[in-house]
Amino acid sequence: MSVQAGPLAESAGQAAHVAELCAGLSASGHELVVYTRRDDSTSPAALSSGHGYDVVDVPAGPARTLAENELVNHLGDFTEFLAEQWQARPPDVVHSHHWASGLVSVIGTHRFQVPVVHSYHGFGESGMKQRSDAEALIARRAAWITATSSAEAAELSQLGVRRNRISVVPSGVNSDFFTPDGPAAVHDGRMRIAVTGDLDSGTGSSAVDAVVSTVDHVELVDANAVPRTDRPAVLRSADVAVCAPAADRYGSAALEAMACGVPVVATAVGALSDIVLPDVTGLLIGPQDGRRLAQSLKALLADETRREQFGIAARDRVLGRYSRSQLAKEAMAVYERVTLAEPPAQAHRSRGPVTAAGHSGRTRP
Repeated sequence: MSVQAGPLAESAGQAAHVAELCAGLSASGHELVVYTRRDDSTSPAALSSGHGYDVVDVPAGPARTLAENELVNHLGDFTEFLAEQWQARPPDVVHSHHWASGLVSVIGTHRFQVPVVHSYHGFGESGMKQRSDAEALIARRAAWITATSSAEAAELSQLGVRRNRISVVPSGVNSDFFTPDGPAAVHDGRMRIAVTGDLDSGTGSSAVDAVVSTVDHVELVDANAVPRTDRPAVLRSADVAVCAPAADRYGSAALEAMACGVPVVATAVGALSDIVLPDVTGLLIGPQDGRRLAQSLKALLADETRREQFGIAARDRVLGRYSRSQLAKEAMAVYERVTLAEPPAQAHRSRGPVTAAGHSGRTRP
């Protein structure tokens, strides 16, 4: 369930996280349907993702992008649509993403007694009372909570979510598409720094500019400005990738570079603190430490052996922890936990169990 961020959008953040999760689960043999709110009157009501799962655009409110305060008034219609869809064949598990998805999920599954796994993707950020009330309800009613990083898990625990009901299921990356093998973008022979993800407008930008202006034969390329289909070639052409945002919930841009065998210099924030292993797959720098960031980039550019070692380890790190298949395994471990923990009143319903080989019901991220 991803009411506000459909997985077919060419974007980062929650949409990309959901897309990678669904692709991994589908490739592992599970049957999925993604429900998102229809925000484009020209889009079909249902379509195939091309990765083995279906996407249903739910007619709930006007077919345009809505602000959160507008969205609230149409969540009842979304919930009624789900109840009609599930009347004949309820899902085995609902996995909701963000507060609106969580709200319609815990309400929509109540009559069917289906467990809900929820991913917050931010908690109480808007200050809107309806959202904070919904998030508190989800914390009580969801069978399990998944966080995208250990930092988010700690944040949720501090906000009152029981730590023994939280698992970290990180963002993944298509390691068959982002790979060291394949053509690299042509450039003029200078060493190349690829900027991936957001770059902190203060210390990050200043540090990168300082390196480019003071080190000979170094150029900068913005991998974010390149269409996704061309990004692997650009990343392969880089000697170092820099990912230095002020905050990063997912770390997707760093994962793309690492999957291409490129060492990453990153700020130790959010998911990046989990993804980049210091002095193994790259370098982690404290946030707002522009001087250290510049020094680290210079040192890594000057050490070809170290760059090669980091790049090999970075690719191995992605395959072992952040590939689609690994993401699917970790998500399925959570789904199996909540289905096996169902109370007796739910256990005798006629419904296929979730198994590693697939199931007769439908999993709904």
